[in-house]
Amino acid sequence: MTVQELPGAGASHRSTPPPAWRPRTDAAPLLPDAEPYRVLGTEAADRLDPALMRRCYAELVRGRRYNAQATALTKQGRLAVYPSTVGQEACEIAAAMVLEEQDWLFPSYRDTLAAVARGLDPVQALTLLRGDWHTGYDPREHRIAPLSTPLATQLPHAVGLAHAARLRGDDVVALAMVGDGGTSEGDFHEALNFAAVWQAPVVFLVQNNGFAISVPLAKQTAAPTLAHKGVGYGMPGRLVDGNDIAAMHEVLSEAVRRARAGGGPTLIEAVTYRMEAHTNADDATRYRGDAEVEAWKAHDPIDLLERELTARGILDEAGITAARDEAEAMAASLRDGMNADPVVDPMDLFAHVYAEQTDRLREQAAVLRAELEAEDQA
Repeated sequence: MTVQELPGAGASHRSTPPPAWRPRTDAAPLLPDAEPYRVLGTEAADRLDPALMRRCYAELVRGRRYNAQATALTKQGRLAVYPSTVGQEACEIAAAMVLEEQDWLFPSYRDTLAAVARGLDPVQALTLLRGDWHTGYDPREHRIAPLSTPLATQLPHAVGLAHAARLRGDDVVALAMVGDGGTSEGDFHEALNFAAVWQAPVVFLVQNNGFAISVPLAKQTAAPTLAHKGVGYGMPGRLVDGNDIAAMHEVLSEAVRRARAGGGPTLIEAVTYRMEAHTNADDATRYRGDAEVEAWKAHDPIDLLERELTARGILDEAGITAARDEAEAMAASLRDGMNADPVVDPMDLFAHVYAEQTDRLREQAAVLRAELEAEDQA
């Protein structure tokens, strides 16, 4: 059956689609670069800000030490689980650094380092992963949304907050982080669509670390890059070297400025690598080889920056030592905080579930309170 044979076609058939079917925007400006954007080791490094780069270096060293200490705490039984970001520190640090005080960070479960770089106490950042009190911190105080274990559910929340802030006239940008695995979730696509339609001041940062647990990216998507997915929703996609903190800081800063100025959302894919296993409960040797990991170690974000800065005379041995000493002090404080047994109140199970407790929650709380009182009297 041809179009002309369809019921009701006849004279009403148009040879071209109506205007509503035509492209709403030119796709070309939205397309990412063919290769990940880099600064370190290129001519663009000539314009590096020495003070900013020294700060970036100190944060990277601190972040690597944080990862090592948190991993050690799992082996000591102080943490139930820890998803390491070794190798991804540049993404985490840059995401926190580009935000203003009033902005919001929406992390995934792996992004505790980003929360720490944002100013959250390392002990509070790990509280959830030790199975302790709720989120472990006040999201409103720190402008950091609760660490999200369900994949990509934080992304629509970021869009909603950013859109609401704009409607109120608040100068707020939301930066939402997700892994490559999260881009296969429906929440990811819904968030991008709403953000683009509303032109919400939100930045999406995808850390493409190669694997969604054991599933390589090639088995998740046939798109040229994850950054290309932004085009389908009407937002620009940026492809950047996720181990190059100078490039990450520049691209994220541009996206945040664009969002704050009313330019709408940006999707950024940071190409990085998960050096360690998915979590301490994972055996990564079952799905990837040592040679692959070793190849990525040559592209370590700390080594990349250290080589660039020392070659340019921006960083010396004194600066390297100072960064390491500061990192060790942080690790010692984290150990002390995590080695202190928490004071747990079982009644906290019913706190902060709803703004106003439901009848069912009050009933459950009453039952538990009675059981605890009976134990005390026994």
